[in-house]
Amino acid sequence: MFGYVRPYRDELKVREQRDYEALYCGLCQALGRRHGFLARMFLNYDFTFLAMLLDGDKPVTQRHACPARFWCRKKNCASGGGVDAAADAGTILTYWKLRDTVADGSFWKKNGARLLCRLFSGSYRRAAANRPEFDRAVRENLEALQQLERESSPSLDRTADTFAKILAAAAPAEGEQARRRALEQLLYHVGRWIYLVDAWDDLEEDKRRGGYNPIAARFPGQEKENREYLRTTLRHSLNLARSAGALLELGYWQGTVENILYLGLPAVEELVFSGRWKTANHRNRRQRT
Repeated sequence: MFGYVRPYRDELKVREQRDYEALYCGLCQALGRRHGFLARMFLNYDFTFLAMLLDGDKPVTQRHACPARFWCRKKNCASGGGVDAAADAGTILTYWKLRDTVADGSFWKKNGARLLCRLFSGSYRRAAANRPEFDRAVRENLEALQQLERESSPSLDRTADTFAKILAAAAPAEGEQARRRALEQLLYHVGRWIYLVDAWDDLEEDKRRGGYNPIAARFPGQEKENREYLRTTLRHSLNLARSAGALLELGYWQGTVENILYLGLPAVEELVFSGRWKTANHRNRRQRT
């Protein structure tokens, strides 16, 4: 995935920070346990957000060795049903993202993604067996998105909608209908936000290599002039995601999810539109390791 969905750490409570890090660590452990060591290499914040939404219970913590720092045993490592479900969904999304890169990436990215697909195929099959309906939804919507890209679709709504349906499909099929509907809407609008923020983040690179970008297709040669139009539609998506979130009882993770929706995503958006995102993200990765 992309890694845009993260909290604004300066405003997290101490307990929220501790448990968020434990959940991130627990998701890494679940990826390794369920889908092998390679799956851990694709862990990001988006999957952690999904794990919080899928399981509102207080996390069960365990002590585990950290694969990134072999001398360190993590004191808190959250586990639970939501963590395992997010690990399966994340593995499926990673595989199809790699397949998409094979179809649409640059020469070197295509070859790298092709190799990773082969190495990752066993992990994907296990995850798809656990969540076949989600796997079907991801495959069908990515195929539809690829067709729109081949047509150089100038519609931001059609492309963003197709991607957003992928995330909405991660909502569990069972449970109370009202809750499921609200969760689908929250994931849908966060997915739409991710797609458009990523499109702006990749705009210059896509133009340089001649790849498809929905913003360039919608506003050819006038992307910068329509910057505020794009930010308005992003704010609209965030407001709808927050409205859906207000209908949900998120239990133990309520405060952290609200931090992400109201503070974390706007902060990331500002970094992307000010051109500081890649530097800030690189610095954050170095701090984590």
